Amino acid sequence: MGRIAAKALTAKQVQTETRAGYHADGLCAGLNLQVTPLRERITRSWVFRYTSPTTRKRRELGLGSTLTRKLADARSLGAELRLKVLNGIDPKDERDKARALAISARAQQITFDEAITQCMAAKSSEWKNLKHGQQWQNTLTTYASPLLGKLSVDLITTELVYKVLQPIWHTKTETATRVRQRIETVLDWCKARGYCQGENPARLKGALGQLLPKSQKIKKVEHHPALPYQRANEFVMALRKQGGLTALALEFMTLTACRTGEVAAARWNEVDFVTKVWTIPAERMKAGREHRVPLCTRAIEILGLLKAKAQNDFVFPSHSGEKDTHMSLGSCLVAMKRMTGFDGYTPHGLRSTFRDWAAETTGFANETLELALAHTIANKAEAAYRRQDQLEKRVKLMQRWQEYVDTVPKVGNVVLLQKEVT
Repeated sequence: MGRIAAKALTAKQVQTETRAGYHADGLCAGLNLQVTPLRERITRSWVFRYTSPTTRKRRELGLGSTLTRKLADARSLGAELRLKVLNGIDPKDERDKARALAISARAQQITFDEAITQCMAAKSSEWKNLKHGQQWQNTLTTYASPLLGKLSVDLITTELVYKVLQPIWHTKTETATRVRQRIETVLDWCKARGYCQGENPARLKGALGQLLPKSQKIKKVEHHPALPYQRANEFVMALRKQGGLTALALEFMTLTACRTGEVAAARWNEVDFVTKVWTIPAERMKAGREHRVPLCTRAIEILGLLKAKAQNDFVFPSHSGEKDTHMSLGSCLVAMKRMTGFDGYTPHGLRSTFRDWAAETTGFANETLELALAHTIANKAEAAYRRQDQLEKRVKLMQRWQEYVDTVPKVGNVVLLQKEVT
């Protein structure tokens, strides 16, 4: 006697069936209505039953509740699954694999803010100092995080990066270019870790470069106001009259032509009183290369005064008295702003004061002057061949600078340019 064919399920039966167990649908092979009695209610759901084409074992695949998937939809889905079985695909294995991939993808997701934290931790050894890392954090938190912070990095597009940069690209060009570079670095790190794929949306040579005008064309170059070298003696005399740690730091900065950060963070173990040379380690230099600074007579005198009252390892200790800290980088700027007649100038501009004096009144070679300022060489070929720092020549140069600073300029005095004997 042949097998009796199952009757087609009806919409009413799907809603009202109370007999526990499976009820096959006669119109869709493998589709079953499953009725499960509970304590206070009966649940009805769809189950697709089939023989696996790979293992030849009977398997079941749940298709959801009858409350969310109606009879017609269940039949349509059942037909698709039946076709897969006929094509040698196991529907349950396929679904399990898709779920595993989805779980793996979620595990690989990371927000932009999370990426910032992890990227900075990975690259912290590259920072020249703590301040550099703080600047990274601050610029990204201020300008990028409000729009990108909570987004998964794989969802960040060129359009979103553009929306971050566009409001400040013309008004804060220098800051905007740094923000863009830092977003690009974070996303490059994410790409290397497998959190995102494809072209970096913050890459300027990509589509972003077509949306934003070139920063070099719109950036306003603002040089640090430089004290005219003819007023160098007047400035130093005012500092000596004023006295105090900051005044000595400013004078030392003037005589060495070094940057504020280099002077403020100077340590005693960097100074050789015998050779009269201050060696600034590479990690504290803008160019990342060790810099030897010849110390003139007055610079050595200043160091002697400070050494007698040394509080810690720093030549210029913190005004607050905190242990193992140096003076604030802003102290010198604040001090200059308070000096009558010099409030329009900046400490960094003192390097230009020295450079102008050397170029206008001495015959030292341009290369020697650039070495004195620890400037990098744009020409890579020239940089490769320059292996010496011309210390002996710079000793003469810096002593000449002190002599000029110590001399009260004469009214109407004509300075003659003389070729240096080197």
